[in-house]
Formats: sequence, structure tokens, C-alpha cells
Amino acid sequence: MRIGELAGATGATVRAIRYYEEQGLLRPERTASGQRIYTEDAVDQVLWVRTLLRNGFPSRAIAKLRRCTSAEEITPEQRAVIYEEHARIEAEYRAIAATRDRFESVLAFIGDAPKPI
Repeated sequence: MRIGELAGATGATVRAIRYYEEQGLLRPERTASGQRIYTEDAVDQVLWVRTLLRNGFPSRAIAKLRRCTSAEEITPEQRAVIYEEHARIEAEYRAIAATRDRFESVLAFIGDAPKPI
């Protein structure tokens, strides 16, 4: 399938698919004239990449991972990447929580309570 068909099948933009290729997340075949040709497996690959991106994984981490169908297939190196990303997200969460707490202190100082979300 061509890049536009892959985009339509996955909901990704053509630009995003090109980015995935640049990052080594997707490897299309090329015709003699250089056009990208994707196998049916590319649909699952793009959906998997998009899922990981939505879950906070940067493309550099995704490039170190591969799709697995079970936890037994995950290598120690892949586990390390997942744990590193979890630690990174936890650190970001703690930093944001600290910022929230500082804002709540300012609101308390000016006599206002935080508004419920």
C-alpha cells in the first residue's frame, strides 16, 4: 500500500508516517522510482507507535522497543527502556504536582480556594 492508504488506514497523517520512518520506527520498501510501499503489517506498526506516543513514550525510546505479543517476549533491554521512561514520567509528574502545590499556596494567600476540576 502507498503512504496515503496507510495514513487512511491508521488515522495518522502522511507527515507523521514520514516522521516515523525518519526515526526508524517504520521501514517501508521502495519501488524502483523511490516511492514508499508498505506491507499490511505497517498498519499494526503505526497503530502501535501511535499508542506508545499517546502514552508518553518519545520516539527515541520507541525505536529501542519492538512489538511483542506477550510479556515473555520482552528482552531485558526493552524492560530497561520501559523502566527508564516510567521514571522519567514519574519525575515529570512530581514536578507538576509541586507546581500545583505552589499555585494552591498562592491561592490560599490571596484568600481563594482552588476550583474543583
